[in-house]
Amino acid sequence: MVSHVREKTADQKKGAAGLAYGIPAYLIWGFFPVYFKALSGVPALQILCHRIVWSVLFLWVIIGVRGRGGMIRAALHDRRALTLLTVSALLIATNWLVFIIAVGHAQVIQSSLGYFMTPFVSVLLGFLFFQERLRRLQLFSLVLAAVGVLLLTFQYGSVPWTAIILAVTFGSYGLFRKVVAVDSLTGLTIETLLLGPAALGYLFFVSWQGTSAISTAPPQTVTLLVLAGVATAVPLLLFASAARRLRLATIGFLQYITPTLHFLLAVLLYKEPFTSEHLTSFICIWGGLCCYSYDAWRGVLTARRDSV
Repeated sequence: MVSHVREKTADQKKGAAGLAYGIPAYLIWGFFPVYFKALSGVPALQILCHRIVWSVLFLWVIIGVRGRGGMIRAALHDRRALTLLTVSALLIATNWLVFIIAVGHAQVIQSSLGYFMTPFVSVLLGFLFFQERLRRLQLFSLVLAAVGVLLLTFQYGSVPWTAIILAVTFGSYGLFRKVVAVDSLTGLTIETLLLGPAALGYLFFVSWQGTSAISTAPPQTVTLLVLAGVATAVPLLLFASAARRLRLATIGFLQYITPTLHFLLAVLLYKEPFTSEHLTSFICIWGGLCCYSYDAWRGVLTARRDSV
């Protein structure tokens, strides 16, 4: 009995610590539109390249402090891991670039839609690549999300490509990172390292052309560009710490913090148009998320009951 109480107390402390790491991670990601809106005067490709280059430097400092160089070398000599990380690097770079463009072009509502849709992409990829069986509520949630996207397409006469690309690239990124046997810090370090030469080369090219933001922008903009690496790595490291301490169902609920903040910033701060057509589509997607979340939570309760 005493050991059971101690174990329960340890689990509670572990869960509380996980929330202390996880909530700040999703809050930082949620306020990314504010950060990149402040860089709207810098070309999106330059922002992306600075984000990659400064991430490489910052992550290598962390790798050195933690003594993780051996894990980096092992992953670089693993052909399968390197191939998968090359693909995941291209996916995350595309996701970052599209998000930066969306923020710069006042499409934060679409970015929030994309990240609201990501869980559905993950479920669909799990079905296609891992033969994970779709339960009825999961299938219903996918149908509701598809209806929401189709409504936007028909009402506006164009496909919401920004949202779709963000959802597909981030969902696919999760798929590739799931099958490669490296931790998040090692994986992100190698991904940025693979992207680094092209990013650095482009920054040298625009500097040679005389169009580099570093040489023409005000000091506060230069500071934000340099800190982009820290802004990229810190929430990911917080998330990695949270993921080791929290149940997947809890993480599933926390992940809605980010697109919710994007949505609120878009409507309340940036005054992006939010019409009745938007509302109808979002209601379908939010309804799908409620079904998806309820199904996940019910699965956790069933598993806990069966394990007793």
